[in-house]
Amino acid sequence: MEKILVTEAGVSPSENLIKSWKKSKTREEIIGVSRNKYNLLCSKADNKRLIPYEYAFSSKYKNSLLSLIGQEKPGLTVFMSDVEILEASRFREDILAAGTKLFMPEHEVIELCTDKYKSYQVWEAAGIKVPKTKTINNKQDLKKALSQLGDEEGKVWLRSTIGAGGKGALPTNDYEFAVNWIDLYNGWGKFTASELLQSSKTVTWLSIWYEGELVVAQTRRRKSWSFGNRTLSGVTGITNIGETCSDELVNRIAQDTIMTIDKNPHGVYGVDMTYDKANIPNPTEINMRFFTTSYFFTEAGLNMPEIYKDIALYGRFPSLDKKINPLPNGLLWIRDMDREPILTTEEEASRLVDIKVKYEGIY
Repeated sequence: MEKILVTEAGVSPSENLIKSWKKSKTREEIIGVSRNKYNLLCSKADNKRLIPYEYAFSSKYKNSLLSLIGQEKPGLTVFMSDVEILEASRFREDILAAGTKLFMPEHEVIELCTDKYKSYQVWEAAGIKVPKTKTINNKQDLKKALSQLGDEEGKVWLRSTIGAGGKGALPTNDYEFAVNWIDLYNGWGKFTASELLQSSKTVTWLSIWYEGELVVAQTRRRKSWSFGNRTLSGVTGITNIGETCSDELVNRIAQDTIMTIDKNPHGVYGVDMTYDKANIPNPTEINMRFFTTSYFFTEAGLNMPEIYKDIALYGRFPSLDKKINPLPNGLLWIRDMDREPILTTEEEASRLVDIKVKYEGIY
């Protein structure tokens, strides 16, 4: 039996990947790795291995990971956090030599995608519609950004250049507050300010590529964020309700966004886009891993993690009627803390509300 080693075991993105793999036609032994013993305890991995937290992204981390790969000889190793993908990519040749496969972009591409300002520069130079953005190295940069990029209320969008889950995100027109905010994150030189987009309307175009050829892609719009009312930005990185959708403009912009960064895409590319006031989706980042709700597509009938590992391990490609958006539009994935997600449709949700109105006279 083949083995797959996956990091960040016990955390939602990795666990949804593991759940998808366990629904595959071909089963593998899944080795879950974490630097957090409590997360590891919660994992559904078949075999669980701890790399102590203090080893994270040090020479000890590298040596421990290589030793584990050398012992277990997994057929495939998958990294599931943006920062760890970047770190592991630095010594990818050692990882391959230890006895495993990787299915991920070239290191230069990962460096570009991990740094949101670097990727912005590439897209802007290529003529892709993106919000005007400036790096914030000092207080003078911040003042210029507020005066040059602010909307009618003077607001800009601040965020950390590296990190997921809306790290450091803040819409503001208050200079003093922005200074304190960047200070809080020790973020001078690590933050950008951008034009404020229509941030409530976002889509993600999740895709798998092999040596420059698109294998499959599926679009999901976000109808709401979980716990968005508990953050200053309204963004948490935790989707509350996702919905399958299809839009030719999104398809084109997503592919242009990827091909501008990488002429020979290889691996997973998740393009996050936010709509501007002209209703044009602007790319904001590319993640080179499966997003948290990848199990949504699996339950709906498109097991992208299975496709990914079948290509990497067995050279087996899917037979699909459609490569782009094979799932029907309008499927909803409703999730919240401490309960199982629900796969449904907008029609079904509306029907239930209509029944309540009719029989209980609620409204």
